[in-house]
Amino acid sequence: MNVAREVILDLLPLYIAGEASPASRALVEEHLKHDPDLAERIRILGAEGFAPKAPSELPPDLELRSLRRTRRLLGMQRWLFGLGIACLALPLGMSFRFQDGRLSDFHFLVSDSPSLLGPLLLLGVACWIAYFWLRRRLRTSVG
Repeated sequence: MNVAREVILDLLPLYIAGEASPASRALVEEHLKHDPDLAERIRILGAEGFAPKAPSELPPDLELRSLRRTRRLLGMQRWLFGLGIACLALPLGMSFRFQDGRLSDFHFLVSDSPSLLGPLLLLGVACWIAYFWLRRRLRTSVG
């Protein structure tokens, strides 16, 4: 089979990285038998540490597992966001009282029943801390 040298040159980075398919590897090796100049260049690259490597053996379901894990973490992040808003909105709700057209009393609802709304306030803060921790983990684990 007569293949243009440009095609072989296009396949060389994959061949050298060890990521070419077996058919492409065979095509490049067959062409190198007939092109001593290019074969010498590849040999020099091999001497400099760019020898063709075997393809890396990754588990076949790695992408699917990564996708499932990411979807699970994003779902958890959404739940933490919603719970954080709800758990902070209730205790930090406000009570207003007007008399004679003026504001006479203002206070947060947590001051009315601190034993009931105080733990809810702490739970809301914990949800927000977990949300931002998970957000940072998802952001920095890419790449």
